[in-house]
Amino acid sequence: MENVILIVHLILALCLIGVVLLQRSEGGGLGMGGGGGGVVSGRAAATALGKLTWFFAIAFICTSIVLTVIAARNSDGNSVLDRLGVDAPAVEETAPDGLGDNLLPPALGDAPALPPRAE
Repeated sequence: MENVILIVHLILALCLIGVVLLQRSEGGGLGMGGGGGGVVSGRAAATALGKLTWFFAIAFICTSIVLTVIAARNSDGNSVLDRLGVDAPAVEETAPDGLGDNLLPPALGDAPALPPRAE
């Protein structure tokens, strides 16, 4: 079932891309706005393409939500490594060069007093 929804989702994505690219540019955002005065009236085509765009967009969002719900249901709170059976490498916590266990800087109260400056 998940594979069928995924295939429908991909087809909807391609259809949505195609319908958006077929629409006439009205904004002219890059200075390449669609020129006016074509042989065919652009209003009826824009309305039909607009409705088709809305249909594909709503269907795309619905399949996205359904795929998310299916993925969440199948996850069972396990990580990917748990499902693969791969053990995570153990991290060794050793201090470099024998500095000891305390690698944090001393608190202000623990710091030794500074010797007076010779001027």
